[in-house]
Amino acid sequence: MRLDRIIRNTGGIFTAGDSAAEIDSICCDSRKVTRGSLFVAVKGFTADGHEYISRAIGKGARAVVYEDQELTDFQTSAMALEGVALIKVESSRKALAIMAANFYDNPSEKLTLVGITGTNGKTTTVTLLYRMFMALGYNCGLLSTIANYVGTKGTEAVNTTSDPITINSLLSEMVNAGCEYCFMEVSSIGVEQDRIAGLKFKAGIFSNLTHDHLDYHKTFAEYLRCKKLFFDTLPADAYAITNIDDRNGMVMLQNTKAQVVTYSCRSIADHTCRVMEQSFEGMLVKIDGREAWSRLIGMHNAYNLLAIYTTAVTLGTDPEEVLTAMSTLLPAPGRLENIRGPRDISVIIDYAHTPDALENVLSTLREIAPERQLICLFGCGGDRDKAKRPEMGKIAQKMADRIIVTSDNSRSERTTDIMADIKEGMDVSGRAKSLFIEDREQAIRTAIMIADQGATILLAGKGHETYQITGTEKKHFDEREIVTDIFNGQ
Repeated sequence: MRLDRIIRNTGGIFTAGDSAAEIDSICCDSRKVTRGSLFVAVKGFTADGHEYISRAIGKGARAVVYEDQELTDFQTSAMALEGVALIKVESSRKALAIMAANFYDNPSEKLTLVGITGTNGKTTTVTLLYRMFMALGYNCGLLSTIANYVGTKGTEAVNTTSDPITINSLLSEMVNAGCEYCFMEVSSIGVEQDRIAGLKFKAGIFSNLTHDHLDYHKTFAEYLRCKKLFFDTLPADAYAITNIDDRNGMVMLQNTKAQVVTYSCRSIADHTCRVMEQSFEGMLVKIDGREAWSRLIGMHNAYNLLAIYTTAVTLGTDPEEVLTAMSTLLPAPGRLENIRGPRDISVIIDYAHTPDALENVLSTLREIAPERQLICLFGCGGDRDKAKRPEMGKIAQKMADRIIVTSDNSRSERTTDIMADIKEGMDVSGRAKSLFIEDREQAIRTAIMIADQGATILLAGKGHETYQITGTEKKHFDEREIVTDIFNGQ
């Protein structure tokens, strides 16, 4: 594709070279540059792409995009002598996203792109939307924390919101495969880093906002601002779908140009839901006056189901068809997965890794089986938001009969230090009913060993993950395999 077509709408200014140069690929990693590439120099958190421009040119880059003030006149003159086209932009990150969309011929405009943001429920909502629309006969794509799908072809995901080149490449694959819809998780970090710039969303969904990612955003106000920015940028012909039961539900929409649609499980809204009854096998809900059975459980999943229903109906799907399809949906991987074992023990695997998510899951398990012993096993990730650790300790103390605090991707931190932070949220009674076991597999074995007949054991934090990260080492670790082996006597 011609360079001048790729950089349109970026505000980029040519400082040297041929604007009609043919570009074969875009990259922001100098190691991936090949002859004919456009290299975008992005300032990262650990490295600055401007330091690798010479390497990119040496590997055959045909053009370089750089940020204003990052290069001297002498440097740009020297690069121009190499016959390389140079484009100066205000923000390399934002320009990269727009250029990636242009390079792949703006694929988001050729399908119905739906994004969801919020602290909890994103993965479940997009996964179930994808499955439901596929069941309704549509060819769809999925961009999620767990996996990316083009139709039925799936690949493992790396980030909640991928880099712009990956996003647009996948969207282009979806268009070529005949997909009509794509359902996508939109993280606050992805918004703040302009990874979704250049994408055209038909609908944006807000689930909820609770304590998370403050290691990155530093303040809750900044975290909220980044979430809200997603809705601020929705076009007038899009839909802004919001949970008005969350105190920030309407705050998200203060500056949106999109058409507002509301949903609620507690008050009057465009679409409403009530939980009629539930068990470990599922729950009966009433949505907009119609009853439907779902295999999902918990009030938080009632909100997820209502978000799915609201989105589908808003996009023009028949309500009865939606409710029928919803009744066949299974939970997303690692979301309240139930493994039944000897002595009528239920081990529940869930991704809950924030205070609000942990409280939601424990409340659900307590409500469904109030007479059962409830054991909560969890840890907190290293090099991440430390403020939530004592909060999660306090919640576990309040809601569980026994607690086991253990490891969960400790990364560069010592697990014992993380466990100590969690312990700070407990008083004497909480610590008395807690065990602190650094090795997570040993902690799981201990939880099952001390469980009473008919107990419920929550393994929180790992969910769909099949690995543990200690230091820089990433090892295979699948809680489903471990629990199954224990129940089989291994």
